[in-house]
Amino acid sequence: MKFEELSFDKAPVLKSEIPGPSSRKILNLQEKLEGRTVSYPKSSPIAFAQGFGATIKDVDGNIFIDFFSGAGVLALGHCNPYVEEKVIEIQKNITHTLDFPTEIRLELVEKIQKVLPGDLKNNSKIVFGGPTGSDSVESAFKLSKVITKRHGIIAFEGAYHGMTSGALALTSGKFWKEHYLPLIPEVHFIPYAYSYRCPFKTKTAKECANASADYYEHVLEDPHSGIVDPAMTIIEPIQGEGGSIFPHNSFVKRIADISTKYEIPLVFDEIQAGFCRTGKFFSSEHSGASPDIMTMSKALGGGYPLSAIAYRKDLDVWSKAAHIGTFRGNVTAMAAGSISIDFMLENNLTHYVEELGNYLLKKLEKCEKKSSIIGEVRGKGLMIGIEVVEDKESKKPSPELCSKIRDEMFQKGVIIEIGGHYNNVLRFLPPLIITKTIAETGVDICIEAIEKIENE
Repeated sequence: MKFEELSFDKAPVLKSEIPGPSSRKILNLQEKLEGRTVSYPKSSPIAFAQGFGATIKDVDGNIFIDFFSGAGVLALGHCNPYVEEKVIEIQKNITHTLDFPTEIRLELVEKIQKVLPGDLKNNSKIVFGGPTGSDSVESAFKLSKVITKRHGIIAFEGAYHGMTSGALALTSGKFWKEHYLPLIPEVHFIPYAYSYRCPFKTKTAKECANASADYYEHVLEDPHSGIVDPAMTIIEPIQGEGGSIFPHNSFVKRIADISTKYEIPLVFDEIQAGFCRTGKFFSSEHSGASPDIMTMSKALGGGYPLSAIAYRKDLDVWSKAAHIGTFRGNVTAMAAGSISIDFMLENNLTHYVEELGNYLLKKLEKCEKKSSIIGEVRGKGLMIGIEVVEDKESKKPSPELCSKIRDEMFQKGVIIEIGGHYNNVLRFLPPLIITKTIAETGVDICIEAIEKIENE
């Protein structure tokens, strides 16, 4: 399929001030009607009218390049006709079945099992729960407790696993959780191999990976580490909200090996980085490590709400109705998920994403070398982070400059979000079907924004 046919012909196209009058009217109405937890329109004030591929049109007729893709949900872009045709066909017959079997449900399960990484491939069970990634994390924790008869959890600094109470307890950011304490007890955070800001003050990514993994083994081995053997360890093989952090490939494999040694079920959170995002079908494939349990959501549903966990068959120890939810497997989302996997395989999407990502990284790395405020450019595939600092020598994070760059890009017609430990990382998560032309235009706008803000 020609990806050029899946987005608006030209982008960005700006016809009014940003936000335009119609957007402002709708944004004002939203503020009156909805609660204060609304977040994204605060930083990118826009009211959408139509999405197509890697582009979005607002209610004033402005067309934006989408470098956010609904926080990674829209891996195949907005309103992908390849997906939508299948969805419409299914919806004519059935929409909701709880966990009663349908052909499309079992078709999706079989396709997931064939693309799973490592030891899970064709050797797994699938459980659907509620429609969000948070629910898949909750179900992974429940299963681990049944397996081990233990209660604690080890998670990692920089982690984001969701906003329900259990998933929030595994999320490291103070901002999200400080008003909701106490959460579930006995959650322990240990350092992730974040080489740019390694807490062990190492010089290389490999050294940071070794030190971080050694510390993980230390807390499991030492009876006085203060950490009782947990029910599970959960890790993002590549961290998303934590700042698009890509550890040395040896790190996740070491974590897996240590977990096996100490009989700790290991959960890979692939909610954001899975389904071709990083140039592999799942991000753990970069390390060659295998999980015991894996969480999935976002791109799993082809743009529709769906989550699931996959786990080894020998771990299928829980009982009937041990984890349920009214929307545990919406048929529409399952149809979209099934056809999305077909699309990814038929179009060799991992190869396309890897090549395009490498091309964009090289452009951004040139910018990093010239810029005094870009501390590090990092990425795999179409998951890219740009860490913004006050100066390269001190590495002092600059959320202020990062926000200014994001705002400048928005005014020029590119939607992007920021993240990281200090909210100082520009994060690229475009639809995977974005064309080279649109992607390069967006990156050029980013580089222009960096240069403008740097020289102000």
